Amino acid sequence: MDFGFSQDDEDFRAEARGWLAAHAGSGTDRRAWERTLGKAGWIGLGWPEPGYGNRTAGLTRQVVWAEEYARSAAPPRSGHIGENLLAPTLLAHGTDEQKARFLPPIAAGEELWCQGYSEPGAGSDLAGVRTAAVRERTRYRITGQKIWTSLAHEADWCFVLARTEPDSRRHHGLSFLLVPMDQPGRIEVRPIRQLTGTSDFNEVFFDGAWAGAAHVVGGEGRGWQVAMSLLGFERGVSTLAQQIGFAAELGNVVRAATESGAVADPVLRARLVRQWAELRTMRWNALRTLGGPADPGAPSVAKLLWAGWHQRLGELAVQARGTAAAAGPADWSPAAPYTLDPAQHLFLFSRADTVYGGSDQVQRTIIAERVLGLPTEPKGAV
Repeated sequence: MDFGFSQDDEDFRAEARGWLAAHAGSGTDRRAWERTLGKAGWIGLGWPEPGYGNRTAGLTRQVVWAEEYARSAAPPRSGHIGENLLAPTLLAHGTDEQKARFLPPIAAGEELWCQGYSEPGAGSDLAGVRTAAVRERTRYRITGQKIWTSLAHEADWCFVLARTEPDSRRHHGLSFLLVPMDQPGRIEVRPIRQLTGTSDFNEVFFDGAWAGAAHVVGGEGRGWQVAMSLLGFERGVSTLAQQIGFAAELGNVVRAATESGAVADPVLRARLVRQWAELRTMRWNALRTLGGPADPGAPSVAKLLWAGWHQRLGELAVQARGTAAAAGPADWSPAAPYTLDPAQHLFLFSRADTVYGGSDQVQRTIIAERVLGLPTEPKGAV
């Protein structure tokens, strides 16, 4: 692909860089930051349709914005699930009424979303969903549990994959529901404490929670098709921004190795060089596939590449620190969150990279079945 920049693109880059420099260090909370982005029109650049309070930009400009955002060390996004996952899904499958109701608040940064897919018995095997939704005239009553739900403690809404046909199996009889999270006594969010001492994920329990009958995306029973369409939006321009963050982390590891003297170890030096070369390869692969013809294996290849790379970087981060990396904080307590230094956090958090978002095993199965045409893996009765 040709990513040569025109003068208009350079002007766009200058505008993006200037705006981020003026606003990214404001120290506001995450929800306020989403509203700041929305007020300036920076949410929804990649949506194919304008008119919801968003400005639109071509692929090159989306790359510019994503990379400038990452370089500026702007605050982490709370609205990316609504902007990059739900919104494209609504544009592809939603009704005019659903688009008019939900897209403007996403573009304004006013409503935050979470994703209700994984369950204790249906993580990587999403077709095993057991959460049930029963139609009651103008509403659905939802009962079940979701897990590993990012940002559920902040979200206003959740899109939920639920079984609306009682005796259906696997990918049949599922529907894609839009569920308000503010339902005391009907929805309970329980944070999951991780190795890092933080709680980035949650369990969500639905006990008679409701969703309006008009808030079924794609029609009742078509949830599997809608859910698979959404997963296709998970990886795109954001991959390039992610790699900017990876480059900054790699630079920190190199500096730590130099300061500790660990860089004198030829084995460590070789591993650092390999990390640098593989990161460059991932970038060129992302540019090659971005915006090109549909390739069913490209997202899985990208996930396999970056997950393993980032996990190895975490291992290098503690190796570069030497014995100091094994020391915990002095004020640690089992009853309270503890503080890790950046290298320790990177090492522990990256252990999950090869699991969440589709485990390595699942990605290899997708490549085997959808790209290589190998026989499908048995998954029980259909």
